[in-house]
Amino acid sequence: MPKQQLKTSKTHSGQGLLWLFGAILAIQGFGSAITEAGWNTSFGVAGLLRAAHVPEWGTLLVGCAGTALLAKAARRHYARSRSRRRP
Repeated sequence: MPKQQLKTSKTHSGQGLLWLFGAILAIQGFGSAITEAGWNTSFGVAGLLRAAHVPEWGTLLVGCAGTALLAKAARRHYARSRSRRRP
């Protein structure tokens, strides 16, 4: 018997990765910035960026990059759902 192929396309798995990486970057970036400002301690991305001598606003850039990835994923999802509804 031949093996059955997976029904997911490369774009569908890529879409999931956009959501995943966007969420990770947004949480790490903004969470690190809030923790750094509120409790004067760094974790995750903030700790790595401090070790690399990146300014404090670098964590906000990481959070913004995550937000941009989430926006791109949402736009692709919306476009795909609209194209399925049209005959």
